Amino acid sequence: MPGKNSAPAAADRYDVAILGSGMAGGMLGAVLARNGVRTLILDAGTHPRFAVGESTIPYTSGLARLIAKRYDVPELKALSNYKGTIEEISPNCGQKQNFGFVYHREGQPQNPREINQLVVPLDLRTETHLFRQDVDAHLFHVAVRYGADARLATRVTDIEIDPDEGAVLRTEHGEEFRASYVVDGSGFRSPLAEKFELRETPTRARTHSRCLFTHMIGVKPFDDSPTAREHDQPSPWHHGTLHHVFDGGWLWVIPFDNHDAARNPLCSVGLTLDPRKYPKGELPPEREFEDFLARFPEIAWQFEGAKAVRPWVSTGRLQYSAGTVVGDRYCLTSHAAGFIDALYSRGLANTLELVNALGWRLIAASRDGDWSKERFAHVEALQQGLFDFHDDLVYSSFVGFGHYELWNAVNRTWMLGTMSGNMMVEDAYYRYSETGDPDVFLETERSGNPGSPLPISESFVRMGTLTRELCEAVEAGDVDPADAAARIHEYIQKEVDFIAHADKFGLPENRCFNMTRERMEAAEEWSRTQAPPEIGERMLNAARGMALAKEAESGSGGGGY
Repeated sequence: MPGKNSAPAAADRYDVAILGSGMAGGMLGAVLARNGVRTLILDAGTHPRFAVGESTIPYTSGLARLIAKRYDVPELKALSNYKGTIEEISPNCGQKQNFGFVYHREGQPQNPREINQLVVPLDLRTETHLFRQDVDAHLFHVAVRYGADARLATRVTDIEIDPDEGAVLRTEHGEEFRASYVVDGSGFRSPLAEKFELRETPTRARTHSRCLFTHMIGVKPFDDSPTAREHDQPSPWHHGTLHHVFDGGWLWVIPFDNHDAARNPLCSVGLTLDPRKYPKGELPPEREFEDFLARFPEIAWQFEGAKAVRPWVSTGRLQYSAGTVVGDRYCLTSHAAGFIDALYSRGLANTLELVNALGWRLIAASRDGDWSKERFAHVEALQQGLFDFHDDLVYSSFVGFGHYELWNAVNRTWMLGTMSGNMMVEDAYYRYSETGDPDVFLETERSGNPGSPLPISESFVRMGTLTRELCEAVEAGDVDPADAAARIHEYIQKEVDFIAHADKFGLPENRCFNMTRERMEAAEEWSRTQAPPEIGERMLNAARGMALAKEAESGSGGGGY
């Protein structure tokens, strides 16, 4: 049997071959190798390498802790909180205490009342700005330490699948590798998507966006700008992920230097535009960025004197999808399966969802030899559901970007989703910690609505559908944006039954939300006395699960609305 770092012989056969050694490939490889699955990781590139998708959400962090426990890979637990990440993985990461949104109108002063912010409950944890070249390399090395074989700088050029026997993978250098199953997490240029013509043309995505991005030095904290002096958000913009939003797009600012122990002076910057409003021309991306800043001088203040430290990347349309992601002896996952947009940092969460769903199936198949397509049917439903859910949300947001009233309403549907999804993860973590029963996870799989952060709540599912349908009507000119916003707010106030404080979330004037200790205690009381039973029980379990995590993780106090 080859050693961890040896080059495997051509005759070697693996249980699972993973294409791609990024976050998906590295984490899945660690999970499989730790549990005795003979695993091969192939990647055309090498580490370290630049990657975007740098901002975590509580849903992502909760999943990292859950996967660490479920699959007995303790090294993954560090990713569940900022302190663990910078101490055990990389001090080059930043902190994330909030999600911030500042709304701008071209040619007009920024209205200080047109801001939105969701503060991460600091009594529980602080999220992280991941310096991906360090994090991805760390996960890859964890997989190798547990026994996964790996070949970097190895491009797969052909794959043959035999439904009865498995796969043969051939590389550009004439090497052959054999595996019972192939997981493709390689990205847009997926060898499996190309081989079996799985891409939808055109994509079914409603969202239209393109992007230009880089890492910069010298980006100033927006809190110091003249524009921000009149803002009343509860947490400093610089302490989290800042989104400048405007009709036709948004701009992210993700600092890695926003804490006292920071060693990394870089800041991730990306401008995302609707190509129907901002067509891609012949200008180089750095010039296009400069032209954008000239039209939005209050955003430009933040970039005075800033410099890119790596070449700008400029994309075409970001959205792509696959009609099928699970076949005989293979599946596509993460960005090989599809992509919408970086808005709301759902990409990493979706990646971890799929690692969690795939892990036990692949482990079981390696032991009983059942690699049937039916065993992985839920992975198909989950991946497609995640894609469609995120598409509805981002599409609605881009429509909302054209009208602050509507954006202010759509933003609530995201807030409610991200908090509810975290509740589901923490509930599962607590129940699994208490019982060790894997049926905890199968319950959620059987609940319907795969891909929804809160699949057990029809009220939540209806809210997302209503929001998307109203935004479609606004885009078609059939509904006034203010009327659509009012209907979303009304639905939240009168129909939402899955979260405490729904009446406050539904008030347009409450633009910023901070779940302080007092509000969390009130939410627990609501869970005991007023919530629907299936929601109340899960919320209480989630609180218990987060309390378990708190014993080993640091936190600090909160503020008000």
